[in-house]
Amino acid sequence: MYRENILRKRLRSGRKLFGCWVQITDPAVTEILSYVGLDFLLVDNEHGPGDVLTVVNQLRAAAATETTLVIRVPWNDSVYLKKILDIGAEAVMIPMIETAEQAAAAVAACRYPPRGIRGIAHTDARASDYGLKGMEYLDTASDNIFVICQIESVAGVENADAIAAVDGVDMVLVGPFDLSASLDRPADFDNPRHKELMAEVEAAVKKAGIYLGTTPYGGHSPDVLFERGFDLVVGKADVGMLRDAALEQVAAHKP
Repeated sequence: MYRENILRKRLRSGRKLFGCWVQITDPAVTEILSYVGLDFLLVDNEHGPGDVLTVVNQLRAAAATETTLVIRVPWNDSVYLKKILDIGAEAVMIPMIETAEQAAAAVAACRYPPRGIRGIAHTDARASDYGLKGMEYLDTASDNIFVICQIESVAGVENADAIAAVDGVDMVLVGPFDLSASLDRPADFDNPRHKELMAEVEAAVKKAGIYLGTTPYGGHSPDVLFERGFDLVVGKADVGMLRDAALEQVAAHKP
């Protein structure tokens, strides 16, 4: 179902967006979560077990709603991005972007020539309603697809100004966990250097005038992060919500 990008429309209207990670590939999980009022679901093909075939059914599961599926691809791979876009992804997130050149390559993989390198299959792809909206898709997809670059290392923060300035990067999402790992202090969010790096990347992205996202970490709740100026926050994963709800039931009711 090719449509105007709802995620972009909501951000342009000034809304703060809240969603969750999705690692369970069963489309029923995606369907349930897409109905509860979340703005987006971040489908994790980097750390989760999903692939192109599982994502296409997750897209179908959410298609009747206004919840956008953002697909985190495993790596900055133009071939994988092409396949994910051809099955109808409206938004993608590319992990571990450390240079402007890497960001530009990610954008190019999401745009048709002459603005990019994406292969053309608009006459048959699911993304264009199997060709029923073929020319509309060809003409508009390069601007409609929402591209998120993930900065999650010291090198990425050092190049944050250049990354955020790349034409076609719609959002930078800061990964605080991998950022701490790049300091050899995994999940040490009280480390002064981690705090400095987070402040640096936040300032760089805001200066560039593009959108800023992250995940809760340490004592930084979604509400705190929104107040700090983040436009998008990814909450708990489906796995964590299921686990915690099950543990709560066991603690409350198991004899």
